[in-house]
Amino acid sequence: MSAMDLDEIRARVDALRGQDLPTHGGRTLAYVYDSGVASADVIGREVLAAFSSTNGLDPTAFPSLLQMENDLVAMAGRLVDAPPGFAGVATSGGTESILLAVLAARDARPGIRSPRMVLPTTTHAAFHKAAHYFGVEPVVVDVDPETKRADPGAMSAAIDEDTVLVVASAPSYAHGVIDPVGPIAAAAAAAGARCHVDACIGGWVLPHLRSDEPDQEPWTFAVEGVTSVSLDLHKYAYTPKGISILLHRSAALRRSHLFASARWPGYTMLNTTMQSTKSGGPVAAAWAVVNHIGEEGYASLARRARSATLEVANAVAEIEHLSLAAQPDSTLLAVTADERCDVFTISDELFARGWYAQPQMSFGDLPATLHLTLSAATADSVGHLVTDLADATAAAVEVGPTAPPEELVVAASSVDPENLDEETFTGLLAVAGLSDDSGQLALPVQMAPINALLDALPPGLREALLLGVIDRLTRPA
Repeated sequence: MSAMDLDEIRARVDALRGQDLPTHGGRTLAYVYDSGVASADVIGREVLAAFSSTNGLDPTAFPSLLQMENDLVAMAGRLVDAPPGFAGVATSGGTESILLAVLAARDARPGIRSPRMVLPTTTHAAFHKAAHYFGVEPVVVDVDPETKRADPGAMSAAIDEDTVLVVASAPSYAHGVIDPVGPIAAAAAAAGARCHVDACIGGWVLPHLRSDEPDQEPWTFAVEGVTSVSLDLHKYAYTPKGISILLHRSAALRRSHLFASARWPGYTMLNTTMQSTKSGGPVAAAWAVVNHIGEEGYASLARRARSATLEVANAVAEIEHLSLAAQPDSTLLAVTADERCDVFTISDELFARGWYAQPQMSFGDLPATLHLTLSAATADSVGHLVTDLADATAAAVEVGPTAPPEELVVAASSVDPENLDEETFTGLLAVAGLSDDSGQLALPVQMAPINALLDALPPGLREALLLGVIDRLTRPA
């Protein structure tokens, strides 16, 4: 590899970046969050670069990072009614916060040899990742099919003597509704289990809406029995990725996910998170952005995003063939389609009109949905979004629902997901039309047929096939 000069690198980076979804402008309705506040972006990037070489591994080496992290934890604590004596950490994102919450619950009960955690079906998949990593059995409980909220009675009935953790969402990612945290947390406390509230996507929004919406479902530490809460800053705090905050009701509850090792001849390893080396860039950038926007600024941004969400929700009710999967409690919408069309084609049609909306597969009795994450920056474009959504739906109705070829479903369904080898996967790609003449993976522009196929398959097989796709995508050419 020969060295490139700076102009060559910049040109190459620009060319590569041109293939990506836009991160600003409010038209990417998943993965990114845009405040629309240009000065916040500027200061975030500036401080991110300034602290990119710092390392949070040793807080005595970079006391600035320690101070900034403590400040962010304190700010987050005030948002979610944390009591005196609470403790927290900054992590790399919501998944790490969730992993640590599960790890802390497991390791606090070493006498339980087969630990379990009780989850609504709508709980974020990161809890299943934690279950896989840490050997905590997930006990999955169906949600109310109408409201999409966790069922407190069913959750309580699923708790037993081996339960170390019970989980609720504020809101759930898939449908944007707040679970009934009060009775769920009470059931956990009665059983001696911890209760974690996943507020990764709602933690920096919902508190700012309480004065306008006093009937908001209680979900913070003000609810007795809630032992930990996760909230991401790189979502609705609009900070550079990736940073989340995990809060515990007390320092004692946090202790079981701290790690130390002096069992080697090097430095004694001390970690508050799963990371050892921990870039100071995201922490410092988050500190800068949060202090720049301020509490009143966040309240205004939260109201803009919420208003946009309700405006789109009201419009969906007027678009023939569409309906809401659930009434939104925050800034997320899940939209269903009737038998005349499908959400996968609507997603493609929206993309052709300059919007990215995320298709979500069906799960059990829960239908496939189109997922929209509304940021403050989307508020000015709601009229365009609603018009394009109506046009995209009309176009989807015109072509009719996408159905994968029966022979392809049969071929895929015959595969054992536990033993999906290279040869079988390559053959499936060819049958599905997802490979070029050389047999290399080639994804189409129109994803509806592929998504419809995946939707027709059981989750285990869907996982195996998509792991095969990501394996192929991440191999060097």
